[in-house]
Amino acid sequence: MTEARAGEEPADLTDAERRMWEAFRTGAVCDLSVRRADRDDPHADRVWGPERSVRAQVVALLLLHGPPPVPGRVASLKLRGTRITGRLDLSGGTVDPYVELQSCRFDSEVQLSETRFGTLRLVNCAIPRLEAARLHTEGDLHLPRCRVARGVRLTDAQIGTDLLISQAVVQRDAKGRAIAADGMSVAQDFQGELLETYGEVSLRGAKVGVSMNLRGARLRNPYGKYALNAPQLTVERTLYLTSIALDYVPGTNSSTPPYGLGTTPTRGRRAQRFECRGGLRLDDGRFGDAIDFYGARFVLTAEQEVSLRRIQTPEFRFVGERPEYGRVVVSGAKVVKLVDTSTSWPGPGGVSIEGFVYENLAPRGHFPLSRRLAWVEAATPEYSPEPYERLAAVLRASGEDADAREVLLAKQRRRRTTLSPAARAWGYLQDWTVVYGYRPGRAALWMAVLWAAGALLFSQLDPPAIKADEHRQWNAALYALDLLLPVIDLGQEGQWQVRGGWQWGAAALVLLGWILATTVAAGASRLLRRG
Repeated sequence: MTEARAGEEPADLTDAERRMWEAFRTGAVCDLSVRRADRDDPHADRVWGPERSVRAQVVALLLLHGPPPVPGRVASLKLRGTRITGRLDLSGGTVDPYVELQSCRFDSEVQLSETRFGTLRLVNCAIPRLEAARLHTEGDLHLPRCRVARGVRLTDAQIGTDLLISQAVVQRDAKGRAIAADGMSVAQDFQGELLETYGEVSLRGAKVGVSMNLRGARLRNPYGKYALNAPQLTVERTLYLTSIALDYVPGTNSSTPPYGLGTTPTRGRRAQRFECRGGLRLDDGRFGDAIDFYGARFVLTAEQEVSLRRIQTPEFRFVGERPEYGRVVVSGAKVVKLVDTSTSWPGPGGVSIEGFVYENLAPRGHFPLSRRLAWVEAATPEYSPEPYERLAAVLRASGEDADAREVLLAKQRRRRTTLSPAARAWGYLQDWTVVYGYRPGRAALWMAVLWAAGALLFSQLDPPAIKADEHRQWNAALYALDLLLPVIDLGQEGQWQVRGGWQWGAAALVLLGWILATTVAAGASRLLRRG
């Protein structure tokens, strides 16, 4: 291209470039398509000739030093069905005009590092690679339905309003990353519905000002550990990693693609799941409203994880498909409401909930206490009291005292397996007699049985008094009760001379009374302390 001054039209423009130049001055669309779907598809193998081609140098000249607009019009670059030859490099520049390219094809990578835009929209474009580290937009960045062959880099980019990458297909770069956006900041929404990636999506330390939506996305990374690697991600409202309803009215080729192609589906509606083939990492993330995994599917190897360590959110909706392999780790996480199903969690060895703090349970569907206890047991291959105590506290706070006692009883039985043989035998005795004090009715029943047996036994005895002139009338029932009740003195035990086998019977009642009393007292103290 011949040298041209700012705003001057170069002398060697092609017909297609001249059309683009004139359309830029009026803000009109330069449409070089042929109006045939098979020939206008930028992702097909059909060659686009020179009649549809413009040089990247001319595009850069228009955007950085373009001519003034026609009076009464606003200059903007709007291309459709155009092939951009050469490498488009706007690095470090400031692009004032509005930019919108639809169904265009780039021959080489697009270099936008440290470039400032108002709004940039690339819709349904074929791009070898998008290099946009530290990109800054005052408005939107749109990449819907684009196909990128060697990855997108948005490291430390600042998006002034919305980032829209719905229905895009992004392959990996030389480092195995499909999208590298560490430290990126999006002021409003991040929309990535039906996104397909083949490589790691890296969002470490990224911030989203409203919601982040990956409904129906398919993230695949057979080449590395993580399909989504986003520790310390901050989303001010909700992160949606859910299914998406597909029975929506498709958008047209309008300049502004629809915001949100669908919603989380209800029962019976046609849907596409969010699918993650590879590890997912959201460690230390902060989510202002919720994390939603409704209908999500995780396909993991045995070494991979859905890692949610130390996340914080008011609501955690783990309502997806049970991972067949791998682990789900929520250790150290803090949530207010846990919404889940009995079929969404992996089995033994596949869950880790050490230090997981939740305040309310809101299960969907049938989730009996037995399955909740199985969930805790599956998450603690080695005995740990904290998960049991957390579950009991939550149940008690919701008014389910009987279930809370069952959980604490399960904790004692699990703890018993870790004790020495003697302590284990004592535990079995406590369990069999008074159920560790968590069922006081059992203790009362045993007390009544022993009292009746003692009264019957001693009714056959008429012992002499220890002091003939200072004794009460013999009462077998009161004597048996006095032996059974430790501490309490009914005035019978020390008044009579009991010898031989009767003495052994009296000693047995005293011993059994102390066993019952200490076990009940221990259980009562546990209940009072945790209440």
